[in-house]
Amino acid sequence: MNIHEYQGKAVLKQYGVAVPNGKVAFTVDEAVEAAKQLGTSVVVVKAQIHAGGRGKAGGVKVAKNLDEVRAYAQEILGKVLVTHQTGPEGKEVKRLLIEEGCDIKKEYYIGVVIDRVTGRVVMMASEEGGTEIEEVAEKSPEKIFKEVIDPAIGLQPFQARKLAYAINIPSELVNKAVKFMIALYTAFVDKDCSIAEINPLVVTGSGDVMALDAKLNFDSNALYRHKDIVELRDLEEEDEKEIQASKYDLSYIALDGNIGCLVNGAGLAMATMDIIKYYGGDPANFLDVGGGATAEKVTEAFKIILSDEAVKGIFVNIFGGIMKCDVIASGVVEAAKQVGLTRPLVVRLEGTNVDLGKKILNESGLNIVAADSMADGAQKIVALVS
Repeated sequence: MNIHEYQGKAVLKQYGVAVPNGKVAFTVDEAVEAAKQLGTSVVVVKAQIHAGGRGKAGGVKVAKNLDEVRAYAQEILGKVLVTHQTGPEGKEVKRLLIEEGCDIKKEYYIGVVIDRVTGRVVMMASEEGGTEIEEVAEKSPEKIFKEVIDPAIGLQPFQARKLAYAINIPSELVNKAVKFMIALYTAFVDKDCSIAEINPLVVTGSGDVMALDAKLNFDSNALYRHKDIVELRDLEEEDEKEIQASKYDLSYIALDGNIGCLVNGAGLAMATMDIIKYYGGDPANFLDVGGGATAEKVTEAFKIILSDEAVKGIFVNIFGGIMKCDVIASGVVEAAKQVGLTRPLVVRLEGTNVDLGKKILNESGLNIVAADSMADGAQKIVALVS
């Protein structure tokens, strides 16, 4: 789950991470009032969407008086920002962060992520702040420094100090930088984050070390123990189909293709998308119905796939272990009847109660193409949508 920059800064502030003072605004008048309350000679008007690259897209403006705040707020609110993370359709700006100006002396990058190779949390740092870390990794990988953190003892002061010196934090500010990094790591672990990115981290003319921007993503599997984080969810920033899927505990991610996928098991779902691509097709989604899905759950999954107008055909690929093939078949038949299915449907069933599942499909009266294997099913659906 993602949250907005101003929300992320509020969370980090609870842990002692230094951030500029700022206020959220949903209207132009609220933006002007927020600037008045901040009372600084310079304020920054920042678009709040769940995407990076806002500055390059015209979503961040520096205002030197209230008239400029009003003008920039009018310009940005309601604007559709297109960045490298939004896709070509962009995202409409519905809220702003009005923040006090900052005397930036130097910009840096600090990020906390989970490293799948070591199975541990890693803190990354770079002197190349303000630019996309992917760009730095591609062009100057030697400028990214990493510390692998032992979960039993957490980020140690010597590790944070090592990173601070590596990215050339001024020596008189190293202790502040160490305090900043330890607070960031503590927030990451306490709130079950999947990523915590500060880009840029800045040192100021007055000797402060603070987060000028903040991006926090959270592990959705751990949200049950963070009601305060769940309350920050902005449904307007999320795909409607993904919201609907979450209501039925379905793992669904929308993609850009035209072949809908309904699969049980994340590994099999990934393999299904791969094999569709291998045979020249384009998956429209990742959808894992899980191991204990009911017919109702499968029906809802089917409806969600079909609500995507780009979907030209559906591939159901089920290996029944815990999941029974007859339950999947019943759900598919029920959903197809409810929505009046007219698009091609290929079904591959294998495992528990497979014969009963196939019998249900065969006797449904629906135009369902049976597949003998995953590869056979992928080839058939690709041919049908082509």
